[in-house]
Amino acid sequence: MKTHTLLMPLDMHLHLRDGIMLENVAPLSAYSLSGALVMPNLVPPVSNVAEVVAYKERIMAAVPNDNFEPYMTLFYKNYDKAFLESVADEITSIKLYPAGITTNSEGGVSSFDIEEMRPTLQTMSDMEIPLCVHGETDGFVMDRETEFMSIYELLATNFPKLKIIMEHITTKAAVDMLDKFDNLYATITVHHLILTLDDVVGGMMQPHLFCKPIAKRPEDLDALLSVALEAHPKVMFGSDSAPHPQHAKESCGCAAGVFTAPIALQLLCEVFDQFGKLENLQDFVSDNAQRIYGICPEFKEVTLEERPFVVPANYSGVVPMYAGETLAWAIESID
Repeated sequence: MKTHTLLMPLDMHLHLRDGIMLENVAPLSAYSLSGALVMPNLVPPVSNVAEVVAYKERIMAAVPNDNFEPYMTLFYKNYDKAFLESVADEITSIKLYPAGITTNSEGGVSSFDIEEMRPTLQTMSDMEIPLCVHGETDGFVMDRETEFMSIYELLATNFPKLKIIMEHITTKAAVDMLDKFDNLYATITVHHLILTLDDVVGGMMQPHLFCKPIAKRPEDLDALLSVALEAHPKVMFGSDSAPHPQHAKESCGCAAGVFTAPIALQLLCEVFDQFGKLENLQDFVSDNAQRIYGICPEFKEVTLEERPFVVPANYSGVVPMYAGETLAWAIESID
């Protein structure tokens, strides 16, 4: 059987939630990953030193037997220099959410007034703290990411030394931005390398494929594949794996989020193998992120095998993408 080995795989955009959900889902990522960039949009959001430290401790308590590093993020506010200096050693990046645009983002940025943001962003630039951005406006749902491109331009031109990561990009417009500014980078999810909106709502509504940013058009999918499969040096894997209880997904107010954490590497192997690009998966799932963020993850060697793997119906009450379906690749061993 064909096998493929990945060294120190990383997920540079992961939701672990908190409480019982954290305890249930964190081991699923820690099992196969060397580390992950953990999102801060809890309730309340992670926005000070004590909260960062305490959240990391809760994560580590949930994965005591795994070789796994949670890279911590801070919820963006207009912080002063003294505060950023006090927290810098505890974080890997700061995550900016437009206010109210996604889960638990009500306390996010409501105005992109560059002069108001300048003290924080310039200090971040000087201290080499990356800025991760959920790049959507509150416009028509299919246009929200494209409309945000002007804000990325504003940020990139005003702070040319600030490393800016466009999170979970879904459009050709975002792909085109990568080569326009030296300081723009991006994460891409595995589900956005597979799905278009037609897969979500083209027939019967598929609640476990419903996410935000919403899956887009075939031409957007092609653009994402073009840079991911070639392991463009400015893109990296970020699952945006977003667990919700089954009742919250299979309801009349379906929660947005696709849960891919337990099957992400298997799906990535399937996608890259399908296009004859398995040799580029190492860069996409680890090496690019190490270079972009300047991190040195815990050693882990994950070998996957091309053999049928049936996705469980649920993981502790959380239904994954493709539940009950058969994938072409499975995890064979982890060292």
